[in-house]
Amino acid sequence: MKRVLDFLFSLVILIVFSPIMILIFILLTINFGKPIFLQKRPGKNGKIFYIVKFKTMNDKKDENGELYPDDVRLTTVGKIVRKTSLDELPQMLNVIKGDMSIVGPRPLLPEYLSLYSAEQSRRHEVKPGITGWAQVNGRNAISWKEKLELDVWYVDNQSFWLDLKILFLTIRKVFKSEGISAKGEATTTKFKGN
Repeated sequence: MKRVLDFLFSLVILIVFSPIMILIFILLTINFGKPIFLQKRPGKNGKIFYIVKFKTMNDKKDENGELYPDDVRLTTVGKIVRKTSLDELPQMLNVIKGDMSIVGPRPLLPEYLSLYSAEQSRRHEVKPGITGWAQVNGRNAISWKEKLELDVWYVDNQSFWLDLKILFLTIRKVFKSEGISAKGEATTTKFKGN
């Protein structure tokens, strides 16, 4: 049932938000040239897939060829798109494809897989989501330990009603623009293990 609801919900969102997505696509094309990027992320059981996102940061590098910090690369348009969580809209394609769910632990970077404890790895027992229990309970403003504990709590307690609660709380968080970044960061810090 969750798969059917995910598919229908994401299809409706894509149709309803298509005018906004086209506008964002044009604005980001003017800013970056390439408004969308694909990035490898681990899904259910750690299986790697490509997540689709609107690009909110440029690719400027320093003299050593390293990318500048997020706060330097985040553009004005990118900040607005991130603040409103509109950069997540293309991920509805991932939901339609079946790589993701609307609600579940956020898909993190593949390089983190080897850094999780056995308990933290349990976050991969379900499909990753566009929003999740950790997102409505602090998002990037809480520690990695708390985030991962909340992800595992969701795995153990998932239900239709919990998903519905998370969706309503997500809408509230988006309007309040809460937890978008970690303290002193443009986005969040990297996970370095336990």
